[in-house]
Amino acid sequence: MTGESKLPIYGALAANIGIAITKFIAAAFTGSSAMLSEGIHSAVDSGNSLLLLLGISRSKRPADENHPFGHGKELYFWTLIVAILVFSLGGGMSIYEGIEHLKHPEPLGDPMWNYIVLCAAIVFEGTSLIIAVHKFNQNKGKYSFFKELRLSKDPSLFAVIYEDTAAVLGLFIALAGVFLGHYFENPLFDGLASVVIGLLLAVVAVIMVIESRNLLVGESAKSKVVDEIYHMVLAHKNVDSLRRPLTMHLAPREILLALDVHFHSELTSESLANTVTELEQHIKEKYPQVTRIFIEAKNLKPQT
Repeated sequence: MTGESKLPIYGALAANIGIAITKFIAAAFTGSSAMLSEGIHSAVDSGNSLLLLLGISRSKRPADENHPFGHGKELYFWTLIVAILVFSLGGGMSIYEGIEHLKHPEPLGDPMWNYIVLCAAIVFEGTSLIIAVHKFNQNKGKYSFFKELRLSKDPSLFAVIYEDTAAVLGLFIALAGVFLGHYFENPLFDGLASVVIGLLLAVVAVIMVIESRNLLVGESAKSKVVDEIYHMVLAHKNVDSLRRPLTMHLAPREILLALDVHFHSELTSESLANTVTELEQHIKEKYPQVTRIFIEAKNLKPQT
């Protein structure tokens, strides 16, 4: 993973730290439950960014005797931890705070600070989201943005996009809660906004858990990549037939490939070895993310 892949995370981290501080200060002065929930949300997001950076760092460790395929999947583990924190701390605490505010509403103070902080936060969070989306679109395939996001294997991008999207939506919900609460002079709107923010975070967390689970248990490469590798190998003059390639992501940019190939029976051992070398070179030239290739050769003519 290149240093550029960390740019969306650094952008999100810088934005969230600054915004969290200002939100907590505004919540202390105004008594807004929605603003407090947003402060919790930004604080959790800041910690999540640090965990993703930790995951990236640990996933780069070289292979060893106990981990012959490397530590790439550790990034997926830390992404799962991030999702759990979003659900428990972000969603759970926001819902709890909102319910408490609904049960025991407090008079709202001057909303001016809330408006200033929320509008500034929308600008910063929106900028962070734009950076992440721009980076994601640089490597996006032929499908729509949302389908490519669902198929993405890189948590350094899709986790930030999910979190920043939830952050921007949460800010608009908080803004609506503050406005409606003062417009109708009813603090219950503020508590309700906090609950809605918590539910939003819970939904995003569940999506991230599903994505992380699929990658942890061994998700295959994109079907387009698998299909192209299949046709590439089948087109070789010395290949008779093969089963559909088996693939598994070891890391966002590391794929394990297993091929069960039936070569022509008239091939000699030397020709077979050369053919296998050619196939590996062609695959890695077109798909550098395929870092490990295992070819099982069948239907060979016995050699004297």
